[in-house]
Amino acid sequence: MGALKENLLDLEGHGGRIDAMAAAFPDAPLPWIDLSTGINPFPYPMPPIPAEAWTRLPTARDRERCEAAMAKAFGCDRAYCRAIPGTELVIRQLPVILEKERVILRGRSYADHAESWGAARANVKAVNDPLDHLGDADVVVLVNPNNPDGTRWPPERIEEARSKLASRGGWLILDEAYADLKPALSISRLAGQKGLIVLRSFGKFFGFAGVRLGAVLGPSEILSKLADRLGGWDVSGPALSLGANAYADLKWQNATRLKLSAAREELSRLLAKAGIEEMGGTDLFRFVRASNSEAVWEALANRGIAVRRFPDDNQHLRIGLPNSDALTRLSEALSP
Repeated sequence: MGALKENLLDLEGHGGRIDAMAAAFPDAPLPWIDLSTGINPFPYPMPPIPAEAWTRLPTARDRERCEAAMAKAFGCDRAYCRAIPGTELVIRQLPVILEKERVILRGRSYADHAESWGAARANVKAVNDPLDHLGDADVVVLVNPNNPDGTRWPPERIEEARSKLASRGGWLILDEAYADLKPALSISRLAGQKGLIVLRSFGKFFGFAGVRLGAVLGPSEILSKLADRLGGWDVSGPALSLGANAYADLKWQNATRLKLSAAREELSRLLAKAGIEEMGGTDLFRFVRASNSEAVWEALANRGIAVRRFPDDNQHLRIGLPNSDALTRLSEALSP
């Protein structure tokens, strides 16, 4: 493997580096298919965006409309919901806002949480099940469903953990980036409860990762501190307009859950036919085992298809949900 490809592997803390992939594999057929992220390949139909959303600063009413639609979709009180410019930015703010030292999180999970707390010089401990280690923590971070393996924790167990942490001034940070797929898993309805911060993503389920929109749910004092750090115009007018429309469209959301489930079943059949073992995941990505994942990753890259591999792990890959055209190319690439 060439130096450029090796450097790409070293940098792969996330998927979505399609420009770097194209540079590392210049002979791959175009267009590239990016299956390295878990983003809906059937995005919400873009509604008309008012011209003034582009030409003036967003108003308080713009924010209120978007947050009200978010809160209704999440089943929580709007007073405990704040629109944000993507969850990544907030993940990097929480260590400074909470000022806690002992942090427990899952060993294989979304890497930004560990990186952000580590950068804040917290004592970060990675375990298999963070809810089994409440006594060792000031903060527990849980991604539910987990990324990349799709592990799930029932809401009842999560609420019990929140209550125990809150009773001694601790915090449960719950990253629900993929909870739109299975709303019954979410505890967003408990927003505002002591010791609970919930992060919700817009780009994944609605298929608009480039918009940079999300929500943080939490007690008023946390939302206030976050607002002080981010300022009054952190979310753009077009993002607020799009979010207000998409979150209010419950009919589209329900239909899309069924569509994604059916598309995931089709992907599962393709993977089984190719002899690739599924280990878990969600309807937007599959976590799979391959005897030589680096070789599979590179073979797909040579065919212009990017999937997610993991440094220091030559057994697993994460494959995002393809649309129909991408599924055809993936099938051809995996054929003997």
